[in-house]
Amino acid sequence: MTFPKNFLWGGATAANQCEGAWDVDGKGDSINDHNRAGSRTAGTRRTFDLTIDTENYYYPSHTGIDFYHHYKEDIALFAEMGFKVYRLSIAWTRIFPNGDEETPNEAGLQFYDDVFDELAKYGIEPLVTISHFELPFHLGKKYDGFLDKRTIGFYERYATTLFERYKNKVKYWLTFNEINFGTMEHGLRISGLFNREYTETEQYQALHNVFLASAKAVSAGHKINPDFQIGCMLAYITMYPKTCRPEDVLKTQQINDKFNYFCGDVQVKGKYPYFMKRYFEKNNINVEITEEDQQILQAGTVDYYTFSYYMTTCIADDLDQRDDKSGGNLFGGVSNEYLPSSDWGWQIDPIGLRYTLNQIYSRYEVPLMVVENGLGAFDEVAADGSISDDYRIDYFKQHIIEMDKAIEDGVDLIGYTPWGCIDLISAGTGEMSKRYGFIYVDRDDEGNGTLARSRKKSFYWYKQVIESNGENLSN
Repeated sequence: MTFPKNFLWGGATAANQCEGAWDVDGKGDSINDHNRAGSRTAGTRRTFDLTIDTENYYYPSHTGIDFYHHYKEDIALFAEMGFKVYRLSIAWTRIFPNGDEETPNEAGLQFYDDVFDELAKYGIEPLVTISHFELPFHLGKKYDGFLDKRTIGFYERYATTLFERYKNKVKYWLTFNEINFGTMEHGLRISGLFNREYTETEQYQALHNVFLASAKAVSAGHKINPDFQIGCMLAYITMYPKTCRPEDVLKTQQINDKFNYFCGDVQVKGKYPYFMKRYFEKNNINVEITEEDQQILQAGTVDYYTFSYYMTTCIADDLDQRDDKSGGNLFGGVSNEYLPSSDWGWQIDPIGLRYTLNQIYSRYEVPLMVVENGLGAFDEVAADGSISDDYRIDYFKQHIIEMDKAIEDGVDLIGYTPWGCIDLISAGTGEMSKRYGFIYVDRDDEGNGTLARSRKKSFYWYKQVIESNGENLSN
């Protein structure tokens, strides 16, 4: 195996999916705190409520897996597996409950001080996502989120507060999680647009303001601590043409450019790509991009590139008319008959990860990190309490093999943090039954359970993978 000696093995979570304690110690409500649970069996995704009604509905993020009160136990388990890095997000509304305050909430800052100190005790490097679908609800309600340029300043104040507070505790940062979701679903998760119907111009203007916020944060962070490594994070949906018909190939290129390359180009290269400028012209989208904005983007390029990889999809020219679509990560496509699928219909493609790593690295030539990858599946607890999740082990084994091959290809891959290293709330539906973790949490889809933690078979397997730096993949 060719993994470098300092390779960052670890795992990843998000505050809104694991912390709970949604209104504790001065925390305000985020947009995610307004999401009711959906159901796979009913075929529903999470429902966004303007008004929280806890008497009649269940809001999964309000309790999560209560990492807020279990972080010491959970970090000890991460250390037992041998984590070198732990990717977590900071809940913006723990630091600035409404988002537009001038003074941060000390209780929130202290909580993350305690978390970072606990990680340091075990020699685990924190990788911090500054905004992981955590926009304060107040900013969306009062300002239309990032559509209002004032929100750029609110984010910059928030990021700067974190940089100054944790400058000696955190080295690795990510500005926004899966920023390219701002190109779809009306920008709710990224831009905080939910008050009304928004035009495409408004959607892309809000995303442009997110780019500016990210770039300003990168510049501010590097001034506060030149040793900071500040990266971007995208949801990378690898796309293959369904056939070799030129129409399918061209359609794939067009969709891939807009979803996978656009945001990366802005954050890594510091400028809008030609195809998005043309897209704006052809569709009468008038985004205000000043000369000063362009300078800000150029000055605030990221140090490294991270992404989520769960599946691949196929694209056809007649995508809208087809009945063989596959779902996954909020992005549809055509099913691939050469690939198996998970319980949730996400097509499993380890070789696609090698292809993707080479594709990204050839475009940007900056260090890469896979910060989300994993298998959402139903786990059964045996009578003796054991969980034999060989399907999860096989999934990770095959993806790690392909990462190794990508490194042999010459890709500068520096880390791997599988998603949901401990079971947590699903982002799409709010379910617990869609489990990703090496660690099982006793919690069901209705919020019942003891919250007890237990080790799955994959826990011990991943421990040996890290111990051997990727050499021992046997189970």
